[in-house]
This record gives sequence, structure tokens and C-alpha cells, in this order.
Amino acid sequence: MDNPMRYVREAWRMARVLRDPHRLPDIIDLARVLAPPIAMRRMVERLMGHPATAQALVDRPRVGRLHLADLRALPEGTFGRAFADHLTTHHLDPDALPYRQAHTDEEYVRAHLLESHDIWHVLTGFGTDVAGELGLQAFALAQVGSPFALGILTGGLANTLLYAFSEREARMRAVARGWVLGQRASPLFGTPWRQYWELPLEEVRERLGLDLARVDALLAPPLLAAPLLAPTGRDTPKPEGAHARLSC
Repeated sequence: MDNPMRYVREAWRMARVLRDPHRLPDIIDLARVLAPPIAMRRMVERLMGHPATAQALVDRPRVGRLHLADLRALPEGTFGRAFADHLTTHHLDPDALPYRQAHTDEEYVRAHLLESHDIWHVLTGFGTDVAGELGLQAFALAQVGSPFALGILTGGLANTLLYAFSEREARMRAVARGWVLGQRASPLFGTPWRQYWELPLEEVRERLGLDLARVDALLAPPLLAAPLLAPTGRDTPKPEGAHARLSC
């Protein structure tokens, strides 16, 4: 029988994350709630439907332990060097990330996505602020249909409504960017990242169909700043202040 106190603890953890989206340990722990076994099984079935990701479930490549000194020694502009710089800039310790066993397909999916999180940050260009994290979750949702990603997006948008409404534009722009990037890119899941460290970052992006410049141009501010209602020939100009502005 399920322990009722477990649900209380999970609810409290969700409330804390809703108030403070930077609580990484709580977010990682919420994966059990947001992506339960049945949801993970459906993710595996979805991944089995694409040749590349299906093969990854057979080969199960892992990032493994990282030697930052070796990655930092790579030439500037390489994928591995960019990843090491990302970790250093944001004070991220790869050894602090829990290492997960992967005896089943479901366990492998969890482990590989956890290991690849910051790699996806580097490839997509998303920062580690709340907007960047929401953008990356939108990317993950488009790529693998992750219920965890959808749960984090839901919580992030609720946080925006309740505590950070002034950041709505940056966060929604990041969500839109992540979704479009994820839809257009090749599947990133299961990529043998260790084989890519010495390649130029831009070459890795090109191989994976990550055309950041094109998507950023598509979502450029002038396009998103268009009037909500286009004027028609019957519209008569009104003096400023003659009508109330629509505000949400």
C-alpha cells in the first residue's frame, strides 16, 4: 500500500519548486511523480518508433564520468571545450550529478536524459536561467514527448503567473524557440556524445539539424511584436486616449 506521507512530501516538494524554480534537487526528485513507470513505458515505445532512437536503446551509449581537464584542453570552438566552459561558467560539478544504473529501457531513458541535460544546453544555446530551462524543457517535450518536461513547463508557467509575470515575454519566447528547435532537429536522444567531443561545435549542431540562426530569425522580435489586430480599410484613426487599451 502506498504511504500517504509520500504524497504529502511530494506535494510539499512541488509547492517549493513552484515558488522557487531553482531548486534542482527537488526537481530531479520530482521525476518519479511527473514520469511514473507507465509514462516511461510509453516514452520507450515512442522512441522505439524511430530507427536512430530505437538503436540507441540497444547500444545504450552513456556519457559516463567526465574528465574536465581533458575537455578544457581541447581547442577552442570544439564541442567538448564548449561543454567544459559551460560547466565552469555556471559552476556545475558533473560529479555532483547522481549516476543512475540502466538495467532496463526505462532506466536507460532516465539516465541518458539526465546525463545529457547540460549537453543539450550547449547545443541549443539555452541559458541556465528560468527562461532557458523552460526553453530546454520545451525542446525535450518536442523531441521525446517527456511527461517530466511537460510537468516542469506547467510549473514554470504557473510560477510566471504567480511570481514572475514581468518575465512572461522572455519565458514564452524561450518556450516557443525550444519547441520549434525540437521539432526541426534530428533526434538527440541516444547520441554517443563522447565520440563528438573533438568535433567543432557548429559541425555537431549541423549534423543534428540544429539550425539556431534560422529559428532565431523566425522568432525575431519584430515578428512577435506585430499588432494583435491588423487595421482594415474601414478603420478610422482615433485620437490617442479615445479608447481603452487591451491589457492582460
